[in-house]
Amino acid sequence: MLVEWHLMTRALIAALALTAWAAPAVADTYPRQPGVDAWHYVFRVELSDTSPDIIGEATVDLLFTKDGVSRVALDLASAANGKGMTVSAVTTGAARVQYVHQNNVLTLTLPSPSTSGRHGIFTIAYRGAPANGLRLLQNKYGEWCAFSENWPNRAREWLPTIDHPSDKATSELIVTAPSRYQVVANGLLQEETALGDGRTRTHWKQSVPIASWLNAIGVEQFDIHHAGQVSGVELQTWVAHQDADAGRVYFEGPARQAIDFYSEHVGPYPYEKLANVAAAGITGGVEHASAIFYGERGLGAAPATNLVAHEIAHQWFGDAVTESDWDDVWLSEGFATYFTLLFTEHYSGRDAFVTGLTASRARAIATEKSLPGISVIHDNLADMTQVLNQLVYQKGGWVLHMLRGVVGTDAFWAGIRDYYRRYRDRNVSTDDFRRVMEAASRQDLAWFFDQWLKRSTSPSFEGGWRYNPTARRIEVELNQTQAGEAYRVPVEFGITSAGEPAMRIERVVMTEKGSRYTIAADTEPVAVAFDPNTWLLMTGATFRKLP
Repeated sequence: MLVEWHLMTRALIAALALTAWAAPAVADTYPRQPGVDAWHYVFRVELSDTSPDIIGEATVDLLFTKDGVSRVALDLASAANGKGMTVSAVTTGAARVQYVHQNNVLTLTLPSPSTSGRHGIFTIAYRGAPANGLRLLQNKYGEWCAFSENWPNRAREWLPTIDHPSDKATSELIVTAPSRYQVVANGLLQEETALGDGRTRTHWKQSVPIASWLNAIGVEQFDIHHAGQVSGVELQTWVAHQDADAGRVYFEGPARQAIDFYSEHVGPYPYEKLANVAAAGITGGVEHASAIFYGERGLGAAPATNLVAHEIAHQWFGDAVTESDWDDVWLSEGFATYFTLLFTEHYSGRDAFVTGLTASRARAIATEKSLPGISVIHDNLADMTQVLNQLVYQKGGWVLHMLRGVVGTDAFWAGIRDYYRRYRDRNVSTDDFRRVMEAASRQDLAWFFDQWLKRSTSPSFEGGWRYNPTARRIEVELNQTQAGEAYRVPVEFGITSAGEPAMRIERVVMTEKGSRYTIAADTEPVAVAFDPNTWLLMTGATFRKLP
């Protein structure tokens, strides 16, 4: 059964966590709690369209993975300047729990020290007006609504959690709101109960563990369209009731294609449904697990093909396979960026793919220039406003493209499938991904990951070619002109000869800043092109015929 498989998998992960917690250091600055593993959350939230306040009750199930834990810290915004949460009680069973709530941390003193392998279940009663994370506002039609946006660490603004991607848990969201509104959230709908006082309680359950920020609710007067199954996945569209027709055009065609493509090429869709939701208060898209939110004002008359493909790619990469810390956020955004391009390659062909690659490269290089000294992998990131930049998107995506060029398309896809299979519903690091790709390609790739993810400036090239009729060969001179050490890069030359139907590709591996190569050729070529198949991320290249 799915539930049994799920529980066994989580038990194995918890056992592995005993070793993981023993590590002497972590990559970012979030204070980890050795011996504490968030297992399951139940969030009960009451909303009103006449008040900015929410009433909350959270039941937090924690698995202890070591003996002797005496305190547990949960992230929850403190009340200040009329915003934030005020805790009124914490209990475990019938017993009250001592707590301190200050500086956005709720610290619980356990009734007795923990025993490894046992669970502690705590219920927290609280209320307040969220400063962020959950927004109670008017949509574009002037109607009241509520939408959450917990990225990257704003779940704490309205939910008591371990608010970090390293600790994934299953969850339930039980939302009470005026009956004129409908509620969407993660997972599967369990029940809707009319309370007889003009309110309805809606219960959603997410049975697959996710990072805290991926929990989501949307409350609005929705038009809800159940679009049937795609690759075994229930597909839904949730938009403002005025946007019913536009929502179906905007979301459903691209969503069907994306689910089919990623399911076939990567692995099974990881969640129990996929709802595409038009949401107020955001722009672009936010890839909450099984309930993706998109800015309502972007809704248009044409399908949102690239946006939908990007956000659905995240269901596999970022949601199911989640970076262990914010330093490795490229494992989410770089993957979604490149897999959108792979989606384009599959459905629209090579030319559209190369057009997308070229545009992505231009954005990556422009960002390198605007953020000097910054690499794709963050360095012990503490400032959450700096989590995202176009390097983690565009350069991260290009790293995957170049990796495909280095290991070959077949090994690339084999590695991607194994990576997903190994780390689905778990956390991952760049080194984990590297090791999987090394196994798939039977190559040492440390040099590749180090130079492309940890250096802040991409290479640039200058050179040219001449033909030597006596030796019957092409002579190539090529220099890397960027500052610093040479990049190790596979380089292709495309040779066009008169009377030949196709370009001939010659490939070399450049390891020095200046290199010379010879290529056998019976006759002088019409032209020699540098990087004709668009494999290199580079700040620029000048390549010409030499005298």
